[in-house]
Amino acid sequence: MSKVVSAQEAISTYLKPGDMIAIGGFVTNRRPYGLVREIIKQRIGNLYIEGGPSGGEIDMLIGAGLVTAINISYIANSGFSQVCRRFRNAIEKEHSLLFEDYSLDVQTIAYHGAALGLSYMPVKNMLGTDLERKWGISEEERKKHPKLPAKKFVIQEDPFDPGSKLCLVPTPKIDVALVHAQVASPDGTCRINGPQFQDMDIAMAAKHTIISADRIVSDDEIRHNPELNTLTGLVVDAVVPMAFGCHPSQCFGVHDMDPRFFIKYEQVSKSGEAFDAFIKEYVDDVADHNEYLDKWGASNLLNLRVQEGVGYVPGLKRK
Repeated sequence: MSKVVSAQEAISTYLKPGDMIAIGGFVTNRRPYGLVREIIKQRIGNLYIEGGPSGGEIDMLIGAGLVTAINISYIANSGFSQVCRRFRNAIEKEHSLLFEDYSLDVQTIAYHGAALGLSYMPVKNMLGTDLERKWGISEEERKKHPKLPAKKFVIQEDPFDPGSKLCLVPTPKIDVALVHAQVASPDGTCRINGPQFQDMDIAMAAKHTIISADRIVSDDEIRHNPELNTLTGLVVDAVVPMAFGCHPSQCFGVHDMDPRFFIKYEQVSKSGEAFDAFIKEYVDDVADHNEYLDKWGASNLLNLRVQEGVGYVPGLKRK
């Protein structure tokens, strides 16, 4: 049975207010912007976000007022902003967002534990640092939010190495994972070329996984080289055809990042009014993903196609 659906159908079917979502990719690399824009368009809120190496698409969710809490290790459009502005505004000025800091490696270890069905993972990485000493979300506050673990972590003695301490980090209970892939087939099998980051783990851990893909091929074709495939259709609920679905982030072997977007976003995200106008123009007032791409221009998008052999666009002006 084909799992190919529109972005509108995929998001409305599998995501509901109050869900915990995890997002694939890495900062400005293969982030599923197209699926996130659909969440904003449908105004599905009170979301709990597993951020990991977060980028501008999560900043857009925060700016749209759809995020209640986020577990995070980093959030920026690297090379364009040091810290995403709507995130920073929500923390420093509006005090409207709960957030917890973990180190990047600890979060990815926790995602792997979640994929294995474990409730926690033992690590040492944060011991002796402010990530251990300072909590962003108190135990009292956590009691109000069933989607959050009762504690940031638990420290205990290593049962196999007396005198040594372990940090037991809870694994996330992910409702929906959003992942962009270069290739997918109607049965949900997908192929991620290049770095896979945490995508395989969050997809396997989630109750529901939505894949957007630059290219849809037949089930028979994707099986010709099974060793190249990343995820089986058994863990994928919906496949959304979406060329440039991770625009403006880069997609290995397909297209480079779009500096025009990131430069524009760095400016408009400075104020709530400019951000709201940006969301209206690029999310609310476009009918679908194709109309969104039209706003950025065919010639611009074609110029982002990577050069064979190097995997990026030589000479692309990134500032």
